[in-house]
Amino acid sequence: MIRVIQHNCARSYEWTIAALETGVERRADVVCFPERPRERGRIGMSQSAYEIRKRKRVWTAIRRGCGLVVDERTECSRGANDDVIATDVRRRAERIKRFVNVYDQKNTHSGERLARKLNWQSLIRQGSTVLARDFNGHSPRWDPRCQMQRDAVFWEDMFDENGLEIGNDGEATHHWTREGHDDELVIDLSQANRPITE
Repeated sequence: MIRVIQHNCARSYEWTIAALETGVERRADVVCFPERPRERGRIGMSQSAYEIRKRKRVWTAIRRGCGLVVDERTECSRGANDDVIATDVRRRAERIKRFVNVYDQKNTHSGERLARKLNWQSLIRQGSTVLARDFNGHSPRWDPRCQMQRDAVFWEDMFDENGLEIGNDGEATHHWTREGHDDELVIDLSQANRPITE
């Protein structure tokens, strides 16, 4: 079994360090950050227990010494490399599992959502893919509090076409306050084409 933690730290340096420490405590093999944290000046971000693979908008941390054979699949995310990290991992005598860490938001320069341009059918390994995503999409399909669907149709169709099941339980993944009003949303999801057990 490969232990994975997905945490959107809202770009917080402190929350990212806390998530990595939680990974150490729980012996997580992989920690996915679908929204890149801010680094402090030139200090950078590190955690001795993890090798952190960084992109402009997503990070994936692999625990050192956990016995995983790791193959980063940059060809799978060509055209969206800032927004997607695809990593194949396996332990000896186990099947390869692919972890795809995705941040889906409009590019500030082009207005495009680059993660949506990928060939998802070739990216999803049949029987062994887990997606960890922050995609800022709203749908009652994964958020029981959702009043109005927005930016979700692409992902709903992609889930259905690739046999992906949502692993979230409807608990809020994003909390915010605006103009004195508090709210909760589910915008960070985990999906798999095999059951997620933890």
